[in-house]
Amino acid sequence: MTNKKWDNIGPATKSVWAGEEQSFFEGAAQVPVVNSVSYSHDDVDEWLDVALGKKQGHIYSRNTNPTVKVFEEKMRVLEDAEAATSFSTGMAAISGILFALMSPGNRIVSVKDTYGGTSFVFMDHMPRFNVDVTMCDTHDQDQIEAETLKGCDLLYLETPTNPTMKVLELKRLIAAGKKVGAIVVVDNTFATPINQNPIALGADLVVHSATKFIGGHSDALGGVVCGSNELIDKIYGFREINGATLDANSAYLLLRGLKTLKLRIDQQNANALALASFLENHNKVDSVFYPGLENNPFHEIAKEQMNGFSGMLSFSLKGGFQSVRNFLPQIRFAHRAAHLGGVETIVGPPRTTSHVELTEEQRQQLGIPETLIRCSVGIEDINDIIADFDQALDSI
Repeated sequence: MTNKKWDNIGPATKSVWAGEEQSFFEGAAQVPVVNSVSYSHDDVDEWLDVALGKKQGHIYSRNTNPTVKVFEEKMRVLEDAEAATSFSTGMAAISGILFALMSPGNRIVSVKDTYGGTSFVFMDHMPRFNVDVTMCDTHDQDQIEAETLKGCDLLYLETPTNPTMKVLELKRLIAAGKKVGAIVVVDNTFATPINQNPIALGADLVVHSATKFIGGHSDALGGVVCGSNELIDKIYGFREINGATLDANSAYLLLRGLKTLKLRIDQQNANALALASFLENHNKVDSVFYPGLENNPFHEIAKEQMNGFSGMLSFSLKGGFQSVRNFLPQIRFAHRAAHLGGVETIVGPPRTTSHVELTEEQRQQLGIPETLIRCSVGIEDINDIIADFDQALDSI
């Protein structure tokens, strides 16, 4: 195993202690925020060894930083990876993977339901660099497998997907990717390491928008990629020059959030399932997308590969987009915002949040109804959330 000293240690303990076994400055019990841009070395030979990576240490915070290093180590342990590197945002991490590993003439296979920013990179930017991208129907796992087996250099999967919560059969698709020598990347943002561990299922790389559930308090931007030493070295090399560096203050906030990751995710899993169950029986709701519901087409796959069904759900309303306009302002205990994963409930339609970059026609092609509302369920008392949604639905 990659993290032998963490074998048989639970995720809540890892979230608190991983990366923090050493002594910090002046005996600090919490990870210090190191805002220094550069680091001095009295011994020139030691300085050279650190610069060449032969010895542990820091040269310049665009490259590495003591606070950031602890965050990366904590994420590495949680995902049971050989290495991890961080970025300023989740999209910087996703872009960093693609631009670090892909070359002209390469082929990517992915699905149509990826996050809107990811889809935008696939549809607009990768073709400009002569990288072919095939985006498959997310519900058609036979098609994804078949396109992968035709040959590809990178298989990019997101599960559960944003915003319709489709679940991909990771073992099957990863096996197809391995058969053709593809690098398999899984966006684990919606699941988190608490609910799903793609590397344990065979994935090469796992990427998170740490801004979301990892941080959990809606106050820090960040991204992280976990995987093998070889691949992370390449991605870090790109990020080092690209400059999309996670800063120490954001790393500290993300570390603080990680301490309660297991507690938050357990509560959000339970709240999301209860809210989804309420919504699927409401006469003003057309459809509910949540893999925790037994009648959801992805329920059995989710049960097999996930430990929990996520704090995310989405639902579509009856009555056209005017229903959305009527419903959203009435919610009392939720932010109407382009965000997710915080301790407070957050709602918004994909046309103004996750897929705002796309046209209505493109959203339709991705199977996203204009009346869809994405909901990141918080840690509030679930009876209050349900009552709040009930009274807001009465306004339609």
